[in-house]
Amino acid sequence: MQQYYPSSTAAMRCSPSTATILLVGTALSVATVTVMGIAIVAAAASCSGWPMNGKLLSFLRPKQCGLLKEIWERHQELLTYGVNGKELGDEGASPRTTSALFGSVELLDDVARDNRVQLLGCDHLSNVSSLELIGSGYTKTVYKGVLPDGRTVALKSINVEGTDMRRCVQRYGNIDGCYRLAAYKLVKEVTLLQKLQHQGIISLQGKCYENSMAFRIRVISVLELGSPVDMIHLLQTPWEERFKVCMSLIKLLHYLAHSPLGSVALLDFQPRQFVLVDGNLKITDIDDATTEELTCTEDSDCKLEFPTRNFTLKCCPNGKCQGINAKRNIYNAFRYFFTYLLPHRAPYELQPFLNKIMNSTGDLLYDIDETNDAFDEILHLYKSGLYFTNTFQHLKGYQAYENVAVKDEPDYKCWPSYNLQGCLLSVHNAEEAAAICNSHPKCQCFVLTAQRTWTGRYLAWFRSGFTNLIPDRNSSVYIRMSNTSVPTI
Repeated sequence: MQQYYPSSTAAMRCSPSTATILLVGTALSVATVTVMGIAIVAAAASCSGWPMNGKLLSFLRPKQCGLLKEIWERHQELLTYGVNGKELGDEGASPRTTSALFGSVELLDDVARDNRVQLLGCDHLSNVSSLELIGSGYTKTVYKGVLPDGRTVALKSINVEGTDMRRCVQRYGNIDGCYRLAAYKLVKEVTLLQKLQHQGIISLQGKCYENSMAFRIRVISVLELGSPVDMIHLLQTPWEERFKVCMSLIKLLHYLAHSPLGSVALLDFQPRQFVLVDGNLKITDIDDATTEELTCTEDSDCKLEFPTRNFTLKCCPNGKCQGINAKRNIYNAFRYFFTYLLPHRAPYELQPFLNKIMNSTGDLLYDIDETNDAFDEILHLYKSGLYFTNTFQHLKGYQAYENVAVKDEPDYKCWPSYNLQGCLLSVHNAEEAAAICNSHPKCQCFVLTAQRTWTGRYLAWFRSGFTNLIPDRNSSVYIRMSNTSVPTI
């Protein structure tokens, strides 16, 4: 896999006792870091007036100072996620944290040394085959590749031609430093993927961080492969599958609201940040996630602003805006997913429950726990068949033939169907299938199969006719009694 290895372009000279320091892009030896610890921190402090003690080195160019400040801020953010237990201080700043700011492998390798989950490393990526570019964004490029063991995975790396790199280089004129600045976003994502474990978060399967005189810097994450979210395609799928997408999203948001790191807000919340894996929605881009919550002194401080709606939340006695991260996620779920996927072509009997969810999420009336409970209620009604309250006995008008199936190909289409060539729908039982068949002018019979959907419901074929039946112990055929055709087996 071709990677970008920036060369070191900027260096600064210190006194003979402290040797040479490379600003960014090149690793410092541990010995140099130990000698240089306080001096390096002081150099950063001289750029922006940060409150650090020690000698102030004043020979950094203003552009370099601005870049160092941005790197420092991203470095500090990583510490909030527990990458390194030590905080940056004044005289007591540790060599580990200080050196990482300027290019040492050590801080970022705290992530690489987390062995609670066995992950692939740099060595495993040397023989990746069938590389294919599948996407690129402001900061990152994503490739699809095949590992030696046959697994197909997604590989993320820094997009050297992306907007983040281009703007940074234009501003600071330092390719190495800008690459390192961008690399912090990918390292943050790797960190969060290890800290946050949930079925709605893409699975981290490997990571590679190399930073040495030989390799300069290379950051790659190896992820579970999913397919992009195509809203147009989703709108053509059965309601049950669209509900599954929304259900998996709300379960993710419920987890993020109660995560080990605190309440997590997804600041860049758009369909392109998600993928589908076996029909389940998973977040794959979380470098813009945050656990920081707004502080307040009164309710007017707690504003959530969106393009078409603004909300004012309650300021709690502890000086925090009540549930603001979770509420931000809920409203984004409403405007990007629920609005399009939930109401359309839903079972008629479930419409009142769905309307309640739409109103409560669109107006932020529910918190995340109440929203989660509302989804659970709909799933229970749907799986159990309790929503189907039609007391008319539709099945009385059908003759049942067990352990047989229709030999012919599908002959009429309905929408939305599990099969684009015919009419294949999910039903709770034969009674519901008969009700559906009665509602279709073309339907003269239906085949109840043993196939199940993710909710445990049966799949049934609906047909306008048939020629003959064939033995099949996994299905039964129901034919309208008004149909004059006599089935042959």
